[in-house]
Amino acid sequence: MKIHEYQAKELFRKYNVPTPEGGVSDSVAGVKDIAAELGLPVAVKAQIHAGGRGKGGGVKLAGTDDEVTTAADAILGMTLVTKQTGPEGRVVKKVLVEKGVGIQKELYLSIIPDRETACITIVASQDGGMDIEEVAEKSPERIIKVPVNPVTGIQGYHLRQVMFGIELEKPLMKEFSAVLRNLYNLFVDYDCSMVEINPLIVTDDNSIVALDAKMDIDSNALFRHPDVMEMHDPNEDDPTEAEAAKFGLNYINLDGNVGNMVNGAGLAMATMDIIKQAGAEPANFLDVGGGANAEMVENGFRLILSDPKVKGILINIFGGILRCDVLAQGVVQAAKKVKLSLPVVVRMEGTNVEEGRRILAESGLELINATDLADAAGKVAGIVA
Repeated sequence: MKIHEYQAKELFRKYNVPTPEGGVSDSVAGVKDIAAELGLPVAVKAQIHAGGRGKGGGVKLAGTDDEVTTAADAILGMTLVTKQTGPEGRVVKKVLVEKGVGIQKELYLSIIPDRETACITIVASQDGGMDIEEVAEKSPERIIKVPVNPVTGIQGYHLRQVMFGIELEKPLMKEFSAVLRNLYNLFVDYDCSMVEINPLIVTDDNSIVALDAKMDIDSNALFRHPDVMEMHDPNEDDPTEAEAAKFGLNYINLDGNVGNMVNGAGLAMATMDIIKQAGAEPANFLDVGGGANAEMVENGFRLILSDPKVKGILINIFGGILRCDVLAQGVVQAAKKVKLSLPVVVRMEGTNVEEGRRILAESGLELINATDLADAAGKVAGIVA
């Protein structure tokens, strides 16, 4: 689960990671009040779950009262488009107003899990700021990666590796060590899948301050963190994904034109891969689970059909817990109920598969049987081409 910058900074302060003074508002009047309390200059920052806000016009500096009003008026209510939001963008409903800080140097610092090494990896660079992606692409040697064994935890030599790697000046090392150690403890304690500060700045008076903050917490661990659950912002949820969750369906919206309905996350991933190999693009990830019933299949159809990009649907079911004949009855019932108008390719294997295929064939619907997964992908790719 992602949280907003201002929420992440609340947790940062709890772990003694320094951040600028600030406050949050959803109105121009509120922004002006916070700026007056902090004193000028201030930064007005859009609060959405995406990076690249500065490049999209979602971060503005204000040195006068008029500039504060102009910045707040421009950002609140805007549709902010960044590389991470996609072309549809996100509507800004809140802004963070922070006290201006003199910047001497910008650094990059993040902590992520690394499945390949089974370690927690610290990623750092002396080239922080908005163009860190360009640094990673053009000068990867300037990105430092330090793996930490989660069993033994962060040690002094890890801190030194990072500091020497980013060529940190000696007077800053003690403060930076404390910040990095505290950030690591926050990452572990809150079951994070990512913590990022870009930029982590050296101020004019030689202090370390987290000017930005991003956190992503493992959703499976939220039962341990009721304080984080309260930070959930439904405005940031994809509407279709939120609707799917109400029906117990796992749905992720994608950019293609082939709608998918599959039982099992691994099978869904394989289905999307083979659709791409066949020359088409998946429009979604939809896992109805092993115990799907006719109602869940119907809701799955509704979700897929709500996407105007979808030109064809592929149903890929392995009948284990969910028998193929039961699935077929559910598909037929749901297709008739939602007045299905798109071509549907169905691939089934497993328990009672022949009975399932007979039910589909005798349904009177335009349901295309496929013999195997490759055949299914090829048929649906031909439909949407």
